[in-house]
Amino acid sequence: MVLQNNRITVLLCLLLILTTRLSASESFSEQADRERLRAIKPVIVHSEMIREPASVPSAHASTIVETDNGLLAAWFGGTYERHPDVSIYTSRFKNGQWSDPVMVADGVQDESQRFPCWNPVLFKRENGDLILYYKVGPSPSTWWGEYKVSTDEGETWSAMETIPRGCLGPIKNKPVIIPGGKILYPTSIEIVGKWNVYMEMSDQDLTDWEKIEIDNNGFDAIQPSVLFHKDGALQILCRSKNESVVESWSYDNGKTWSPLMPTELPNNNSGTDAVTLPNGLQLIIYNPITSGRNKLAIAGSYDGKIWEKLIDIEDQPSGEFSYPAIIQDKEGNIHVTYTYNRERIKYVQLKF
Repeated sequence: MVLQNNRITVLLCLLLILTTRLSASESFSEQADRERLRAIKPVIVHSEMIREPASVPSAHASTIVETDNGLLAAWFGGTYERHPDVSIYTSRFKNGQWSDPVMVADGVQDESQRFPCWNPVLFKRENGDLILYYKVGPSPSTWWGEYKVSTDEGETWSAMETIPRGCLGPIKNKPVIIPGGKILYPTSIEIVGKWNVYMEMSDQDLTDWEKIEIDNNGFDAIQPSVLFHKDGALQILCRSKNESVVESWSYDNGKTWSPLMPTELPNNNSGTDAVTLPNGLQLIIYNPITSGRNKLAIAGSYDGKIWEKLIDIEDQPSGEFSYPAIIQDKEGNIHVTYTYNRERIKYVQLKF
């Protein structure tokens, strides 16, 4: 009996030692990842306000894409958010300066009815066409999705088309092309008492739309963005009312998704955006606070779990710096646009 008890004691001690070593190994690995991230020193190389028409006092929810004729940004602007005159504007960055903005879409229904536009998203599909997705309607709970197509790098746009009923298209952040060629749209609904993240897919000719449900796991979340990981996994990062950025993962090319869970990143119930770089670095641009919108930063991760803030974009005692968009161009430069005090859209270029 004593011998048996001694054996159990020895086994328990060995198990404790093994567990301690594994924990120490995990802690060491995490610390190494954090040190690797802290060694990244991004530099802001250019920043400026994008021009806004004098007759358009409010601007919000920008998007940006690289074209063969410079960068193209879009946003919604008007008297104020929700006003029927709110329309979609674009501006082009070429030869070191932004062009005068051009109105490219509005919510006019007929001679007597007009609704506000919301949340434009620019996207370039594989054949080179640009697609401008946006929403139209009195409010986020009642809006619907529309889009226009450009075959000349955003100089001109087609007539408006409506996204099939039951789908909305990308709700704030850019879609992605997944293996197999489908377009994967990060999207969500905002109705009274319910915020819900889900995904949509379509062919690149914008047919064969489908919805993919995600278990929101009790979180109030919207506005996801998509990241790619080296093992083929997809990750979404979402705005929430729960004081943290929340995430979901897919291991089957976006067909199914894990229940939403919190990340270690704070969230102030404001939009974020994210992008995967070719070297595997994941970037998120976000407000690194749980209330207010007076700070804006970029954080980085290699595994989507361990995050470190890499640079502050805005750090002011007051003000609103929100709804950012982030991309990387073909030369490796990082480009960011975001709302500046609801009056202008600010552009920032960085090198990593």
